[in-house]
Amino acid sequence: MTKKQDVYLDYSATTPVRKEVLAEALPFFVDSFGNPSSFHSHGFIVKKAMQNARVRVAKILGCREDEIIFTGSGTESINLAIKGLAFREIAKNKGKINGVFITQKTEHHAVLETMEWLRKFGFEVIEINVDKDGIINLKELKKVLAKNTEEGRKVLLVSVMYANNEIGVIQPIKEISKICKKYNVLLHSDACQGAEYLPLDVDELGVDLMTINGSKIYAFKGTGLLYKKSGIELDSLIHGGGHENGLRAGTENVAGMIGLAKALELAKKEKRSESARLKKLRNYMIKRIEKEIPQVILNGSRKERLPNNVNFSFEGVEGESILLRLNEEGIRVSTGSACTSQSLEPSHVLMALGLPHGLAHGSIRFSLGADTTKTKIDYTIRELKKTIKFLRTISPEWNEVKK
Repeated sequence: MTKKQDVYLDYSATTPVRKEVLAEALPFFVDSFGNPSSFHSHGFIVKKAMQNARVRVAKILGCREDEIIFTGSGTESINLAIKGLAFREIAKNKGKINGVFITQKTEHHAVLETMEWLRKFGFEVIEINVDKDGIINLKELKKVLAKNTEEGRKVLLVSVMYANNEIGVIQPIKEISKICKKYNVLLHSDACQGAEYLPLDVDELGVDLMTINGSKIYAFKGTGLLYKKSGIELDSLIHGGGHENGLRAGTENVAGMIGLAKALELAKKEKRSESARLKKLRNYMIKRIEKEIPQVILNGSRKERLPNNVNFSFEGVEGESILLRLNEEGIRVSTGSACTSQSLEPSHVLMALGLPHGLAHGSIRFSLGADTTKTKIDYTIRELKKTIKFLRTISPEWNEVKK
């Protein structure tokens, strides 16, 4: 009998804190605990460390240090970018609602729900389609921007994620940026999933606003940042002080900032080697699943894909059932985004790819990371095969598929 293993394959949901990150941040939880705004030695020490963290992050992103806004999460960063622009536009127009926001149908709910909220106030929101691989339709984006420009409507923002959290698809951000610049429109990108593996130079990418989440890159939960290009005006979501250049009131999470800076430095240093290692494991896993389990569909692009993402739909079974049985064998996976994993609704991402309701319900996301090995992949595939075989024997839907 094979010994049960503990296999974590849900790194897209969250990552453990790296020891190096914890070691550098720990003194600012206990010893250097002062408030950065305090006008005494304890405050001065902490403020200097906070400023240094901002400089370190700016160096990695290739921007100015005053263009970095530390936040409490990726979701907060996204809300600040989108709502901050909307609120500023309302203020400039003395309460008059005017403007269009554009995104794509496979965005994270943090973007989609924020824009849906703006609809209530009269802003127009347009969602661009994606192809069967999950890549945004650039022709449709051009057409929408051209039409709104010709008809005199002001497009305030295009928001397209760098890499998808469910299917790992990498979007052509540089091409999107060129299109946005042609029409003089700002571009925001949610880079939470891509920050660990993809280039982050903001000038090279051509983004005006960019979101990063600490919990996806081996830093602390409850940490994030927004890159805001100089000259872009946002209104704050949180009031009560002049922190973060007046854009996020509240005593700063200095330990979190330092941890985030350290995690980004480590990611940059190891990006090439770790991406290559995980890509090899990812391809091995995909190949074995497709060869050894019948009636499966790989969701998302094979080529434009994060090195750590494997997302399959399994005919005739539900993703929740697969997840629960794998969990009993010590394997931790996801049916989609961690933020909506308790929802019984099929993935909006997979539905946007054109998958039927049943297949969208039968998806599992395996996301690899620092502790993933070939041995753990082999164990996972063995248990997955047993799980799918068993669930299909009791599935009325599978009997219909076989007919």
